[in-house]
Amino acid sequence: MWLSQEPPGHHWEAAAARILSRGTPMSRLSPPPGPTAVRGAPTDGPPAARRFLISGQLHHPLALTVADLRTRWPQRHAPVVFDCATNGPQHHTFDGPLLRDVLDAAGPAFDARRRKDRSRFLLTVTGGDGHHTVLSWAEIDADFGDAPILLATAMDGQPLDAAGCQLVVPSDRCGARYISAITGIWVGTCPAPDGP
Repeated sequence: MWLSQEPPGHHWEAAAARILSRGTPMSRLSPPPGPTAVRGAPTDGPPAARRFLISGQLHHPLALTVADLRTRWPQRHAPVVFDCATNGPQHHTFDGPLLRDVLDAAGPAFDARRRKDRSRFLLTVTGGDGHHTVLSWAEIDADFGDAPILLATAMDGQPLDAAGCQLVVPSDRCGARYISAITGIWVGTCPAPDGP
């Protein structure tokens, strides 16, 4: 559940669904402004204890730490090069589980046997600085893009427990989707627009 400047119990995902049902363009959808955190996540506690929430249309929402990502799923290694708008070319190595493996454990509420059903799902990933990005399930699905997108637990051999996990998209030449200090991942569908 997200905390924000909204009234208690208000979820931006539900608001987004209501907005979409009225035909509002996707460009109007974004997490609430200001700081976001996971309810029950210590913001002043030790960094290793901080959790991020995987929520949305899931059978088993998850609250995870970097340590959970490191111990519960196989770790992949990805050397990457991407262009950063503020710091130029970046060369790093990242280790962490595949995003797909972690989300599979949360049980997305689609019919896994139907490819078209899976292709309707979107993912939003939000970082500690409020930066967020959208991915499609098809990008990470083995029957579609099969992209080896990671939830990094280490960068250049250094654990990310204090900083928080990072989204790593090895195929991207631009670093805009490398979301740092992830605070939440939302999984769900986008209704089809009305009209032509």
